[in-house]
Amino acid sequence: MISTGAYRGLFGVCFAAGLTLASCTDIPHRGLPPQSPPTSGPVITSPQQQALASYYNRTQSNALARGLLRTDGGGPDTPFDMGDILENFQRIAFYDEYQRGQGFEKSGQPATLAKWDSPIRYHIYYGDTVAPDQRSTITSEVDAYFQRLSQITGHPISQSPEHRANFSVIFAGLDDQDAVLDHVTNQHPGTALQATQIISSMPRSVHCLVMAFSDQTNGAYSSAIAVIRAEHPDLQRRACIHEELAQGMGLANDSPQARPSIFNDDDEFATLTAMDQVMLQILYDPRLTSGMTLDQARPILTKIGDDLNRPNS
Repeated sequence: MISTGAYRGLFGVCFAAGLTLASCTDIPHRGLPPQSPPTSGPVITSPQQQALASYYNRTQSNALARGLLRTDGGGPDTPFDMGDILENFQRIAFYDEYQRGQGFEKSGQPATLAKWDSPIRYHIYYGDTVAPDQRSTITSEVDAYFQRLSQITGHPISQSPEHRANFSVIFAGLDDQDAVLDHVTNQHPGTALQATQIISSMPRSVHCLVMAFSDQTNGAYSSAIAVIRAEHPDLQRRACIHEELAQGMGLANDSPQARPSIFNDDDEFATLTAMDQVMLQILYDPRLTSGMTLDQARPILTKIGDDLNRPNS
């Protein structure tokens, strides 16, 4: 089962990610050491990382044998209407999947709406155990998917140099963990304590995750970190890319009622569905703003749904 996570919290001036009120001391940005260049030839990994890769290969094979990890976006067997979309949007955008500051403890608690107000500038970080040929493939896939998310939402998203990025997308294996923790500490000093604790405690059942943080009073996202395991076979890796980057846009929860959707832990769909695209459109409608409660948003959601249902809207 692909168990993914989305975390959201506050950091910066007077807040620590997912925690109570914290120190207001600014943490200076330390210069980032250059990432190790990819080496030619096969990548040697530890027996532990090899065992984890074998486990995820079996997981993918079992899922495919059960008809899961679909890439068709939904079809005649998954009918839905605007009412279904709006109900699922409310469950996914206005509730937290995990308890803030409690690691991998499930939450389901109400939350205010959160999305990006500022442009997303992403950078891809690779652990040394990610082979050079894989890096090229992954980079192309992430670039294409972020471009698609930008087209769907109308929100500006672009690749950025590491020192200017506010969204880190990390592909790394078990053997890369120390380097990953160093990278997160240097690249995201304001959220490093919370982020490194979560990353270092990821159980095997969590295939990938995304953490989004805010330094804004309305909770709008200011930075995000997605972590995707290098041990995954191709389709599971693609599923992680699709879910985590979309959740990092603001659809932070999962719901067993959401179908067809990647925001559902049943793993039926590996890639963004037709319903998911509409929910992302709704999220970035300018009538919805970060900090809104569900009660505040409901009448606006009704209007947005009516507008989307109107021909040629």
